[in-house]
Amino acid sequence: MSAAALVLAAGEGTRMKSHLPKVAHRILGVSMVELVVDAVRSAGVNRVVVVVGHRAEVVRGLLPGETCVLQEQQLGTGHAVMTGIRALEGLTGSLLVLSGDTPLLTPDTLRRLISAREEAGAAVALLTAHVREPGGYGRILRDAVGAVTGIVEDRDLAPEQRDIDEVNTGTYCFDAAALAAHIHKLTPENAQREYYLTDMIAHLRAGGLGVVAMPTEDPGETIGVNTRVQLAEASKVLQRRINRRHMLDGVTITDPDLAWVAPGVTLGRDVVLEPMTFLYGSTSVGDRAVIGPNSRLTNTEVGAGAVIDSAVCVSARVGEEATVGPMAYLRPGAVLGRGAKVGTYVEVKKSTVGEGSKVPHLSYIGDATIGARANVGAGSITCNFDGTRKHPTFIGEGAFIGSDTMLVAPVRVGEDAVTGAGSVITRDVPDGALGLERSEQRAIEGYTERKKHAADDD
Repeated sequence: MSAAALVLAAGEGTRMKSHLPKVAHRILGVSMVELVVDAVRSAGVNRVVVVVGHRAEVVRGLLPGETCVLQEQQLGTGHAVMTGIRALEGLTGSLLVLSGDTPLLTPDTLRRLISAREEAGAAVALLTAHVREPGGYGRILRDAVGAVTGIVEDRDLAPEQRDIDEVNTGTYCFDAAALAAHIHKLTPENAQREYYLTDMIAHLRAGGLGVVAMPTEDPGETIGVNTRVQLAEASKVLQRRINRRHMLDGVTITDPDLAWVAPGVTLGRDVVLEPMTFLYGSTSVGDRAVIGPNSRLTNTEVGAGAVIDSAVCVSARVGEEATVGPMAYLRPGAVLGRGAKVGTYVEVKKSTVGEGSKVPHLSYIGDATIGARANVGAGSITCNFDGTRKHPTFIGEGAFIGSDTMLVAPVRVGEDAVTGAGSVITRDVPDGALGLERSEQRAIEGYTERKKHAADDD
């Protein structure tokens, strides 16, 4: 299949009432325009041009590596196509034209639309939908034998046309050469003084060229998002679609309405997602792992059999059979080895916790390397920042860090070494040694009585 695509993403989206351009709003952590471009790419289209306009720099920033063309004035969909097609000069074959605010379109539907046009030898194939409430949509007009004769906008409908339930979705597949030859015929002679792409249907028919329509099997996937309400509705549709696919592939989601899984997430078999779980970005979860409840993972790799309970993990790696939480925070660069444990109210940043090692309670581990089978006692901290630079801490295999130890980096605690509880360790501790730093404890006899008498004298 040889096809290209124009994604129209120039509009402001005033009904969103936002500082962001409409297509930059996110569904399951992914912007709408990214979802559209991903669907186009997954349909086998390898040449994509995105027409940008309002706050173009924001949309470009979402699409590194994609070709973006600036529409300086937003003068309608037809004008957007006129702008974008310049970057596809000389193109032949099929050209998809679709909006950046239709995030639920599937690759399969786009492939079928391309095939419908090519098999019919038509100048354009329209993606249409049969809906229960067509008000506000342009209607598809057909003749007595079912051939498409045009599109009528809702405000221009004759009374006898208002019952038509087949609507235009704003997604098209054109013969690129036919579109290029006729696009100049569009004019802004209408109340809005804009160039309407829908007018191309009449121009192509007047030129004796074929027009076909393909109704979608799922009208829900053609939803265009213009308000925050519609954004939430689209999010729910995508959430259920993704969760259903994972459940059919062997994932247990205890309440599908309370688990949010981004399109780029991969889940192994027998994974369990508990309620209030959010998996975003390129997160991957291995077989038999349990995530949740109340957990959010972004761009995180989770090994088979791991358990993450009530935790936040960002750009982290959790090894097989490791456990995290409850109430733990793995920041970027956190790496847990097989069977490692990061427990309650523990934060780990840019550190490795070795195989079988434990940081069970109330600790901060930053810029550290912890060997296998080590134990870090409650309330311990790697003091890694001197106000200007970060410094490393090394804890050897089998080491035991006593509770409330402050490890002032740069510092090294050797293999099988021990630090005494409450110590501030500023120098290296050799292998097998005890590192102990405490001031001498004193007992002042009679202190309470003397304090009482002093208060009475006042």
